[in-house]
Amino acid sequence: MAKAPRILIAGESWTVHSIHQKGFDSFTTTEYAEGVAWLRAALEGGGWQVDYQPSHVAARDFPMTAKELKAYDCVLLSDIGTNTLTLHPDTFFRFKSVPNRLEAIRDYVSNGGGLVMVGGYLTFQGIDAKGRYHGSPVEEALPVAISPHDDRVEAPQGAAPRVVARKHPIVAGIGTKWPALLGYNKLTAKPDAEVVATAGDDPLIVAGTYGKGRAVAFASDCGPHWAPPEFVNWKGYAPLWRQIANWAASRA
Repeated sequence: MAKAPRILIAGESWTVHSIHQKGFDSFTTTEYAEGVAWLRAALEGGGWQVDYQPSHVAARDFPMTAKELKAYDCVLLSDIGTNTLTLHPDTFFRFKSVPNRLEAIRDYVSNGGGLVMVGGYLTFQGIDAKGRYHGSPVEEALPVAISPHDDRVEAPQGAAPRVVARKHPIVAGIGTKWPALLGYNKLTAKPDAEVVATAGDDPLIVAGTYGKGRAVAFASDCGPHWAPPEFVNWKGYAPLWRQIANWAASRA
C-alpha cells in the first residue's frame, strides 16, 4: 500500500480576550478558536496525513531546518505571521541564536518541497502590514510578489472567483461557478508564475515553481470570515484543496 502523503498546516488559530462592562463593574473572558476544520477534513478525505500546529504551538515546534521539513510532502501556512516563526521562545525569552525558519521554508521548497500560503489577516502582508512576508525568504519561494503595505481587499458585497486557467490540474473537474468570497489579499503574480483563478480584478490562485519545488498562493481564506459558509460547504471546496496540495507536492 502506498504511503499517505503528509502535510504540515501551521496557523489558523486565535485567542479572543473580551471585556464585559456592566455599569460600574466589569469582568473579562478568554476564548480560543481554530479555523482549520474544513481544510483539515478536505485533505484527510483525500488521503492526506495532516499534522496541525496552531500558531502558539508552531512558535515553538515548527521545524527549524529544511532537512526537518523534508518529512512533509507539503507545508501550508495560513494566518500565521512571520513574527511567530522568527521569534522562537529560545530567542525571545532566553536570548539564544536559532535557525531562521523563514529561510528553512524557502530552502525546503528549493530542494523539492511543496508550499501553500493561504490568505488572511496575518498572511502575506496582512492587516496593518503585520504579516510581514514582504521581502522575506518565504516571498522568494512564492509565485507572487507581496505588497509592503496592508494588502487586504475587503469585499462585503462579495467577490466572485473566476477560473482563468481551466486546464490547470488545480481546478480540474471543479467547474467555473464558485461561491463568492468576502475578501482577499491583493497579490501580484511573478512573471514566470501562472494565474489559475482571479477574484475581482486580482489573482486568487497563483501556481509556480522555485528551484526543484512548487508553491501555490491562495489569496483568500480557507474558512470564515473571508470564506463564508457558502464557500466552505460548496461541493468544490474539498476537491480544490486536495488538488492544490497535490499539485504543490508534485503529485498531480
